[in-house]
Amino acid sequence: MMLLIGMALMLLAIVVFGVAVILPRTPDVPLDRRRPYQVGAGSQLTRFTGSTTDALHGVLARRNVQLFNREQLENAGLRMSQADFIVLVIAGAIVGALIGLIVGGVLVAVLFALLAPVIAGLVLRIRAGKRRERFDDQLGDTLQLLSGGLRAGHSILRAIDAAAVESASPTAEEMRRIITETSLGRDLQESLNDTAERMRSEDFVWIAQAIQINREVGGNLAEVLDQVNETIRERSEIKGHIKSLAAEGKFSAYILMALPFGIVIMLMLVNPGYMNVMFTHPLGWGMIAGSAILMTIGGLWMRKIIDLKF
Repeated sequence: MMLLIGMALMLLAIVVFGVAVILPRTPDVPLDRRRPYQVGAGSQLTRFTGSTTDALHGVLARRNVQLFNREQLENAGLRMSQADFIVLVIAGAIVGALIGLIVGGVLVAVLFALLAPVIAGLVLRIRAGKRRERFDDQLGDTLQLLSGGLRAGHSILRAIDAAAVESASPTAEEMRRIITETSLGRDLQESLNDTAERMRSEDFVWIAQAIQINREVGGNLAEVLDQVNETIRERSEIKGHIKSLAAEGKFSAYILMALPFGIVIMLMLVNPGYMNVMFTHPLGWGMIAGSAILMTIGGLWMRKIIDLKF
């Protein structure tokens, strides 16, 4: 039965792909008039993907659906729309469902398909966290560029523009966004505060406050930024010491969390029938639930111990 279902799904995928390639939708306006800068018309699959994305974007816009909003994608450093990302998630869910159907049957296929949006959200959070870490690591060089531009006689906006040109990603993208927003009429302080909130950077809050104070009372902003840069570098050095001291605790927490799973896997490989009672008897189910609860409490407790605030 599973084999028949898998063959039917594969046949359906082949038919859909054939229809998409053989019977493409002909646009009303020629491509060379709509996109004169593009060389070539693109493949049939590209046009099918584009039409699918446009249709999905229309549905999401009419129903005001925000599964993966623009802010999440921008924080993760992805330059794509919500519809494009959802198409990728759907494709991943289909692939996962086919793999699950081949490996374990219908239930595993449904489980793999449902895991696709969860994994997509996790990937966005991980990418956003790494992007914020890179931004914090680049703040020292950014302050040097800002103070150097101010000493050369440039205004703060011109110094930020120079920092956007000279810096690496993601600092270049954030500085360029500040320049774009201010050129469109937004107040500089609002753009700086929005960048600090988006990147969750306490150090950049200090930079925004220093610039705001200088705009209100005057003074040598280059020297103030140098002092802020020295403070940030000292904080970064303290962060490095704390991370090195907490690394042993984190490693111990990972080992303690992975140890029960490793023991269960080893017992199932050495003696497969030894763990059958644990998964078939109600007492075993209760012990598994209790173990999961205690492991969750222990993991949160250890995370609280090693997560130092300064």
